[in-house]
Amino acid sequence: MTKAHIANHYIQACITGAETQGFERKDLLEAANIPEDWFNQPDKLITEEQLSQLIKAVWRCTQDEFMGLAHQRCKNGVFALMAELAQQAKTLGGMLKQSARFYAAVYDGIDVGLDDSSTLFSPPSTRSSTVPSKPDGQTRTQANDPTNDQSNQNSPLLFYRLHLQDQNQDPNHLLQEFLLLMWQRFGGWLVGQQIPFASTHFNYPAPPHENVYREMFTGELQHNQAISGFYLHPRFLQLPIVRSESELKDFLKESPAYILHRPDLDDSLQTRIRLILQQYDFDQMPDLDQISAQLHLAPRTLRRKLSDEGSSLRVIKENLRKDYAIKLLDAEHLNIGEISHKTGFSEAAAFCRAFKRWTGLSPSDWRNSYV
Repeated sequence: MTKAHIANHYIQACITGAETQGFERKDLLEAANIPEDWFNQPDKLITEEQLSQLIKAVWRCTQDEFMGLAHQRCKNGVFALMAELAQQAKTLGGMLKQSARFYAAVYDGIDVGLDDSSTLFSPPSTRSSTVPSKPDGQTRTQANDPTNDQSNQNSPLLFYRLHLQDQNQDPNHLLQEFLLLMWQRFGGWLVGQQIPFASTHFNYPAPPHENVYREMFTGELQHNQAISGFYLHPRFLQLPIVRSESELKDFLKESPAYILHRPDLDDSLQTRIRLILQQYDFDQMPDLDQISAQLHLAPRTLRRKLSDEGSSLRVIKENLRKDYAIKLLDAEHLNIGEISHKTGFSEAAAFCRAFKRWTGLSPSDWRNSYV
């Protein structure tokens, strides 16, 4: 957190609302250990710690978690109450629904909620900048052993609306960005892994600092959308909440540091392919030719590059199923049959054979040993 990598733009964006209410810029910057003459100096980058302290200073003086950037104040402590409620959910999907109900009850100016019906989402190389249309009765086939490639040109994703209805007081769109980032990273923290969000939507034009968004959000970025929010594959809603109450207290004590912390970037070919594959059902994942087309590589080149990294497309696909199965085994409310179905197997016996091949243990023995 000591490396300065955050754009100077965020100094002004953070204090705009507080200055409008009459609070002094000098005092806010001093609280964050930011020299006053750094204001509006693009070459002066700040650290995550400085930005975190600046946000905290604005929270304290405005008594507003929305930093004076919305038409209505959101009292300090509202997010903590939501987090405590959402942490009691069993899964990420439960957390998203709980948080939506909570904010709908306590704050009028935010439209938040999960669209339960899947939306067809095209691969990255063919995606449109508009909101995708609804599916029209798509059917799926499923083999006993999903290690056989069966791919589709579209992937069913869910959209989570997280949209501020009035952004006139936030000319830099900081609050909308922060809310999207907060929900995404808090959700990933609760389930103990980064969630590969397929796309994040913003209901405003791309700003001058658009390049900075790549450091904050994963997946595709879409501006000029009707509403803000993000897409994710439905299977991630089943990931169990693994954080304890004591861990949540530490998270809230350090907030917003955990939210602002940029995960280490891994630009390996394996990771890029994993991010693509995680947008599809397990039995509908693209084959080598389709992955090659999306990455603009010849299939032979893709195979060779993966081999150089000590991997293959088959290994990546199997590891995705294995990792997901292990996550689901942490969820005591799911039986082996349900887990086998959710990992793309039509028969529990085929899943058990595959799991033992992956780990050396049956799913039941794994659960008894590690859960």
